[in-house]
Amino acid sequence: MRLGDIELASGKRSDYYIDCRTTTMHAQGQILIGRVGFEAIQTAGLRPDAVGGLTMGADPIAYAIAAESWRESMPIHAFSVRKRAKRHGRGQLIEGCFEPGARVVIVEDVITTGGSALKACEAVNMARGEVIGVLGLVDREEGGRAAIEAAGLQTIVLYTANDLKRVLADAP
Repeated sequence: MRLGDIELASGKRSDYYIDCRTTTMHAQGQILIGRVGFEAIQTAGLRPDAVGGLTMGADPIAYAIAAESWRESMPIHAFSVRKRAKRHGRGQLIEGCFEPGARVVIVEDVITTGGSALKACEAVNMARGEVIGVLGLVDREEGGRAAIEAAGLQTIVLYTANDLKRVLADAP
């Protein structure tokens, strides 16, 4: 967590910034996130075919969960949702292990307004997939979770901004 005047992806301003990439792209962080994320999906009773979300924040989380699911002999594949479709090749908006009819969990690094997760849900729905839930690594507790749940989606949050603030307050 970094302090200071920051503009978030949502356009909102905040006095702190949560950069999950320093954890989600760290070798040990990937192992831990894969375990915790996979376990949370299993505990919630979700049985997705794949996990993914908007590139780039969701990518390492989805890949970590996919790797852990393989280790647990319960494969959940990963995919990425582009911010816009490619203009060349097949012009895909969704890349990786996704096909129509797939049951998916959308993953998000930081939930603020819920906009990124809902945009990924829209892409999956347009591609004829079925979103069965959303998993957020960190919820900023600014209404995003409520927005996702208002769309009828089960939402799993691994940590909240207040959890992180407590850890920082207790740090030496």
